[in-house]
Amino acid sequence: MTAKIRWAQTEGASFPLGVAWIPREHAFNFALYSKHAAAVTLLLYAEGEYAQPVLEKVLDPRVNKSGRVWHCRVARREAPAARYYAYRVDGPPPAPGIAWNAFDPEKILVDPYAPALFFPPSFNRAAARGPGSNAGKAPLGILEESARFEWSGDRHPRHEHDAIIYEVHVRGFTRHASSGLEEDLRGTYAGLIEKIPYLVELGVTVVELMPVFQFDPQEKNYWGYMPLNFFAPHHAYAAGRGHSGQHDEFRAMVRALHQAGLEVVIDAVYNHTVESDALGPTYSYRGIDNASYYYVSDHSTGRYDDFSGTGNALNFSSQAVRKMVVDSMRHWIQNLRVDGFRFDLASVFTRNKDGTINYDDPPILSEINSDPELATARLIAEPWDAAGAYQLGRKFPGINWLQWNGNFRDDIRRFVRGDSGMVGRAMLRLYGSDDLFPDAPPDDAYHAYQSVNYIGSHDGLSLNDLVSFNEKNNWDNGHDNTDGPSENLSFDYGHHGIVDVPEDVRRIRRQQVKNFAALLFLANGTPMFRAGDEFLKTQNGNSNPYNQDNETSWLDWSALEANIDVFRFFQKMIAFRKAHRSIARSRFWREDVRWFGTLDREVDFSPESHCFAYFLSGAKEGDDDLYVMVNMWWLPVPFRLHVGVPEDWRRVIDTSAEPPRDILDHPEPIGASVQSVSGRSIMVLERARRPR
Repeated sequence: MTAKIRWAQTEGASFPLGVAWIPREHAFNFALYSKHAAAVTLLLYAEGEYAQPVLEKVLDPRVNKSGRVWHCRVARREAPAARYYAYRVDGPPPAPGIAWNAFDPEKILVDPYAPALFFPPSFNRAAARGPGSNAGKAPLGILEESARFEWSGDRHPRHEHDAIIYEVHVRGFTRHASSGLEEDLRGTYAGLIEKIPYLVELGVTVVELMPVFQFDPQEKNYWGYMPLNFFAPHHAYAAGRGHSGQHDEFRAMVRALHQAGLEVVIDAVYNHTVESDALGPTYSYRGIDNASYYYVSDHSTGRYDDFSGTGNALNFSSQAVRKMVVDSMRHWIQNLRVDGFRFDLASVFTRNKDGTINYDDPPILSEINSDPELATARLIAEPWDAAGAYQLGRKFPGINWLQWNGNFRDDIRRFVRGDSGMVGRAMLRLYGSDDLFPDAPPDDAYHAYQSVNYIGSHDGLSLNDLVSFNEKNNWDNGHDNTDGPSENLSFDYGHHGIVDVPEDVRRIRRQQVKNFAALLFLANGTPMFRAGDEFLKTQNGNSNPYNQDNETSWLDWSALEANIDVFRFFQKMIAFRKAHRSIARSRFWREDVRWFGTLDREVDFSPESHCFAYFLSGAKEGDDDLYVMVNMWWLPVPFRLHVGVPEDWRRVIDTSAEPPRDILDHPEPIGASVQSVSGRSIMVLERARRPR
């Protein structure tokens, strides 16, 4: 009896999109979405033959198309030497007012769903710009017949009160020779594995990787914020250079981080692509279905809406775009086992087709939040975009998401710098920013941990440079943006830069860095800091080194030894926070906190005030009590202890003290009810409730 042949075996299947290996048929299924295409040709390439395909398969829309998806099935025996694939796509010319198409029947296009990309030796970005063929010079998708990885024993850590986010650039973390790694491991996923003992020693618990989506190696965007593909890990971060070896190396990194108890969050850039404006390269989306993938604001000229500041923005009014993003997220969770996402310029998600903002229920957020697997991942929004949207807190419609709190960054910078009138703002930020994330009716019930508190991130001055420069130094960038919607808010304390620094300036700078760290880790919410800030990494005042793949951006690990006291302070502050569950709560401190002035019980909120204190009860959390005295005035200020008696309290932190007395392993008695808190310093006391 003849075996039954199903339609998909001859026509191909429209699901899943991308390329899928069918083991029982020993064949590949290809599926490509294009609403406006009139002709699609699949191209298969052999090793070394990157300009001339070994198989061209012209898809017949009467056979190889279902709805808006073009598809076909290719048995391995039809092209046994094939290792790569791509497409040519043709369609109607632009139709002003209907659809601004950008088809070029000669352009070699990579599949948006390609699981891994290959860049041939003759790859050329310039060949993708303008009309005409870029055969032999285009990126290609990689064909994988099977992909197995040993995940046995893997687990997904989930941190709550002890969540400490550490922002890392995979390449920059270990690329410097001082990393101590062999040359072939520097700047790779495998190299990051070698540094896991350091991460554990530091105490961080959530590793947030700057973009790892595949990007254009000739675009010169070191940070990686110009994605070419949303499914493939960046190939150049793999120590092994085999076909799609980046998958297994990325998985090995995730598995190793999980085994060390660390969550893995990736910086997901879903708001735009590397194709930029109309003068940018055509690698994929523009040539496959420009009108579906991008917001085209002017259908008479084809001009893109640019909410990202990079030339284009993905069209989230398109169901196909939303599906691609959701499918990509599932891929990274299911196949690469990441624990969550930090969404770059997440306000682009909320844009309607006409560019207005949907404050209520943007479709992409609904689709993510309604997916059981995605909704339970750690979701973090950068709640603004490059076109002026600033949706911090309740303004952002992802009401369950965590958000980068730019107000925490700016208010704490101003307060520590000594700006007037900042006492109330600093208290708000320490409390958990309930002005932004309210939990009382009639508002939605937000949680304090949704505020991702940070002093600095990749986008802005390093913590060391924040206290070493009055002005940013971006002369070698070509771009001058910094910190998102923020100023630098920096101060050099009387000496410009980091060379030949007088000892008194050096001392106050280190003290201010410790003040920043103390406030960050004492605040309710989820703290985040970027790699290298814990040992005073400098970028020589550059606040935007997005294109600096050099020692400006790489971590110089020799600074760790030179600044071991600052590292120790970060390490001990992280341990202190973890040991005191009363600091980081699901909810706000409410009646467990009492705010005080210095000698008076009432806080001085006048513009001239730079001081306050607070008592935080740990009883409900089974924790010790804390008494925190904050003086950002430049002279010493006496503080009266307004709770309990001196005999009950022990000093544990004093940012003005020389190490190791700046944070004590064994707290000391304070001896008196009035404590002199040095200028620009923070003192923290403990009162034991738990048995020692």
